[in-house]
Amino acid sequence: MKPYSDTENIGTKADLWLENIRDFNQHPMKLNVNASILLVVDMQNFFLDPGSPTFTCGGTAILPGIKHLIASFRKAGRPVIFTRHVHHPDDLDTGIMGWWWQGKCIEGTQESEIHPDLVPLLHEKVILKHRYSAFYNTDLETVLRCLKIEDVVISGIMTNMCCESTARDAYYRDYRVFIPADGTGSINEEMHLASLLNLAFGFAYISKIKVFEDQLEGYRAE
Repeated sequence: MKPYSDTENIGTKADLWLENIRDFNQHPMKLNVNASILLVVDMQNFFLDPGSPTFTCGGTAILPGIKHLIASFRKAGRPVIFTRHVHHPDDLDTGIMGWWWQGKCIEGTQESEIHPDLVPLLHEKVILKHRYSAFYNTDLETVLRCLKIEDVVISGIMTNMCCESTARDAYYRDYRVFIPADGTGSINEEMHLASLLNLAFGFAYISKIKVFEDQLEGYRAE
């Protein structure tokens, strides 16, 4: 599948997407940095290897931007949490997803690991999940509560699946949700844009990575 964006045009594409959803992106918010967290969703080899049958073409274009955003959160002393979508090799946790999708990401394999450009630090939380939402049957909500988080920036793949599901669940829990249009990706532009439209209308403020980096600039955790 031909990528709908690349590292050269992702910024221009994001501007077009934001213009497309502008009339529905009506809840502009500024990041409350000292109560914020970055969630990096499923940026795994399983989805980012062009040779994989589950390759998400929109993921490669956003890799450099997410890498910079992670660095900005780290520099500001704010937490970064990663998710990995995995399943037990004996299908103990697969359920409906076993026949809904062809192939599955097996826990413990190299393909299940986070892309090498985005490797979590030793102290950073990595959540293993078995369904789209990072909140479903995980300890994410407990971690956010203990960290006194109010604002959640969600990046990663797929925009219309795991990112949107997680954003909806965060909204239901009264978190303010932020989505970088150039920091999420899907398998085609139609699904990506449709999800941004849905999220802007009902669940999140859609912006760009640079906006969040500017808000993080100069901040140091106390």
